[in-house]
Amino acid sequence: MNILFLGDIVGDSGCSAIKKYLPQIIKSRKINFVVVNGENAAKEGVGITENNVNELLNCGIDVITTGNHVWDQKETYDYIKKQKRLLRPLNLKKDTPGQGFGIFTSIGGFKVGVLNLMGNIFMKKCDDVFQTTKEFIEQNKLKQNYDFLIVDFHGEITSEKMAIGHVFDGYATFVVGTHTHVPTNDGRLLNKGTAYLTDAGMCGDYNSVIGMNSENSIKRFYKEESIKNFPAEGEASLCGAIVEADPKNGLATKITQFITGGQLKKDQ
Repeated sequence: MNILFLGDIVGDSGCSAIKKYLPQIIKSRKINFVVVNGENAAKEGVGITENNVNELLNCGIDVITTGNHVWDQKETYDYIKKQKRLLRPLNLKKDTPGQGFGIFTSIGGFKVGVLNLMGNIFMKKCDDVFQTTKEFIEQNKLKQNYDFLIVDFHGEITSEKMAIGHVFDGYATFVVGTHTHVPTNDGRLLNKGTAYLTDAGMCGDYNSVIGMNSENSIKRFYKEESIKNFPAEGEASLCGAIVEADPKNGLATKITQFITGGQLKKDQ
């Protein structure tokens, strides 16, 4: 089982790179299941629209996760109620529309659970992510409820992400961080067989400030005359990881960080 996870898609540049590269990546790398974080896929670089979702799913993506920007496009609040392949963090307040977890069918007929969580530190207010995680693990079991489990932890700080990774060790196939848009170089297998990566990076133009126009961003830091942040428009890199997993136990056997295209082209 080969699982591809790609980090936060940013603006038109990120969406264009997905359309350009992803179908061939799926074919050449024999990918069985694809998850991306799409919370910044809209043209403005924040939020995601119905049109974005349809275009991304048509490229071969199986599930789209989100995070703190999930509601930045107002249409998403209603659209997410009917689009089961678009997730929002499970630990948002209880009356929030949409789902934070789903079970989907991969190529080959395996059941793949996808869980979207959001951190509590320096993020928008949401329920305690560690309590939510504890309850989830108590109620859902690898190889009973699903064959594989992918966890997108959308958070700001590395210690919180690492702690969640260890909590899920042995209970999930892959725990991957999103939100910072900068790929970390710590992809590894934890002691009990769960693949872990602190941050997947982004699908966006890295000749930028986390996907946004660098000149305007610098002016904002200097408190000079500027406008609202907007996405950089150069060629995007796709960043994430490929995880190989064992169908017998649902745990990972290998993780390979994946970066291709644009400024960061490494194409492993």
